[in-house]
Amino acid sequence: MGDIIHSLPAVAALRQAFPSAMIGWAIEDRWAELISAPSTSQQGRSPAQPLVDVVHRVNTRAWRSSPLSAVTRKEIKAVITDLKKYRYEAAIDLQAAIRSAVLGRLSGAQARIGFTAPRETLAKLFYTRTVSTPAAHVVEQGMQLAESISGKNDLRIEFPLPCDAASESWCEEQLRASGISDFVMMNPGAGWGAKCWPVVRYGALAKEFKRSGLATVANVGPGEETLARELEAASEGAAKAISCSLAQLIALTRRARLFVGGDTGPVHLAAAQNIPVVAIYGPTNPVRNGPYGPHGPNHGHIAVLRNPESQTSHARRSAPESGLLQITVEEVFSAASKLLGGGS
Repeated sequence: MGDIIHSLPAVAALRQAFPSAMIGWAIEDRWAELISAPSTSQQGRSPAQPLVDVVHRVNTRAWRSSPLSAVTRKEIKAVITDLKKYRYEAAIDLQAAIRSAVLGRLSGAQARIGFTAPRETLAKLFYTRTVSTPAAHVVEQGMQLAESISGKNDLRIEFPLPCDAASESWCEEQLRASGISDFVMMNPGAGWGAKCWPVVRYGALAKEFKRSGLATVANVGPGEETLARELEAASEGAAKAISCSLAQLIALTRRARLFVGGDTGPVHLAAAQNIPVVAIYGPTNPVRNGPYGPHGPNHGHIAVLRNPESQTSHARRSAPESGLLQITVEEVFSAASKLLGGGS
């Protein structure tokens, strides 16, 4: 999710540079609502699909788990046929991974462009051209790639996200039914345990917000039902956990006063919508992967907390990273209060 959100500015920049170009995006089906609302068709731009003309949905996770099955072979063949149908002139690999580079090759595009130093080195085998992107943050690296392709260096950083009428209505109904108007959002989960600030601290933080007159809405993803119950218990009812679709999450986040969470997709979604964010970082490096909004990573709407003890590592450990545990509830609440205009 974070990779896709961080790629939006580069694709938007290409749209600025080539306004009449036909642009397609091959995307994992579970993340497709980040670029195309569920109510829209897969072809043509609209507020529900503001950036690309065509959405090619893929399911590489399932393909990798059953690579030789008849279903996998059938789905891959259908995707290749769909990609080739549009006769793409160029395939641009923003994910810098082998699977995305392979999709570019299978598209039939003669020009296949990627980073000189992709995240997965073997991806370079499928490129016909590479671009050096020395910027520190992945958003800026993507912009450098787009600038090299377009020959323009005055392209704006934008995060076009779809607007789905049904999700907007759902959001209004949920908030009205819960009696919530002024609220903070938090996301206690993350991709792996080392990035997760303890849920009891999120609960304590929600109680602090309640004392300040703010409700707390907690986003919990699929499979995080236990985490939701733990948070609601730790907060003594101050936090209300909500599970929703991506389109609904976009609508809900857009209404928040503030977002609090670790290095996880919903935090990047909030920053992309210019919502004030307090990001709690541990083993991952915010200089490269921190929250990034339309005005950059160091704008006054973004506060990143990371203890000097934290060491950058992508090891999928289950226990919270030791430096992450040094960040206190008081530090997070203080940072939040400053962003909300209530602290010094």
